[in-house]
Amino acid sequence: MRKEKHHKGWNEIKTNDSWAIFKIMSEFVNGYERLSKIGPCVSIFGSARTKPEHKYYQLAENIAKKIVEAGYGVITGGGPGIMEAGNKGAHLAGGTSVGLNIELPFEQHDNPYIDSDKSLDFDYFFVRKVMFVKYSQGFVVMPGGFGTLDELFEAITLIQTKKIAMFPIILVGTDFWGGLMDWVKTTLLSANNNISEKDLDLIKLVDTEDEVIEVLDAFYKKFNLSPNF
Repeated sequence: MRKEKHHKGWNEIKTNDSWAIFKIMSEFVNGYERLSKIGPCVSIFGSARTKPEHKYYQLAENIAKKIVEAGYGVITGGGPGIMEAGNKGAHLAGGTSVGLNIELPFEQHDNPYIDSDKSLDFDYFFVRKVMFVKYSQGFVVMPGGFGTLDELFEAITLIQTKKIAMFPIILVGTDFWGGLMDWVKTTLLSANNNISEKDLDLIKLVDTEDEVIEVLDAFYKKFNLSPNF
């Protein structure tokens, strides 16, 4: 006689989901309580695989220093590579250095340049992404991989759809980002009309630390500093 297999039912799944809600809520509460106290910051994104000797690591470090000198703190994903460079620059310049770390099976570990009271750990990407968007006064996007692209396009989408307030999105590295921006203009806009021309105004493409500060300064001469939602 054939023995029927036991399949998971919705009740079991619902129970697991219900308990997960408490963990998710705790991450939101902890993030809101701690990040609301740090003041205006700029987030720096980029590859976790970039080595300290690479020109983009050094550029990210210099950008972070300039951001601190301009009166902002720095938020990164808390890990190695470009994230470490951002925290290092902020730390060496004597500014606020925040790390929003994520538990991953590879690549990710806390870097040593985060302020001891400003290192947060997350299990959920979506909670971490909310913290980046809510408390950042600008995104500086260095060369990176899928995670960097994810943060970039989510921010553009949220601003484009007016779900959050507008803030500067600055791509650093014409050589790296130029091809993507050409594709956006020719394929998304001109060939298929999938975006509006004004959507491109959300993004600035630069190559130096001074240009990053120029973009931030120009924006905040027109708009007030505030959380984004």
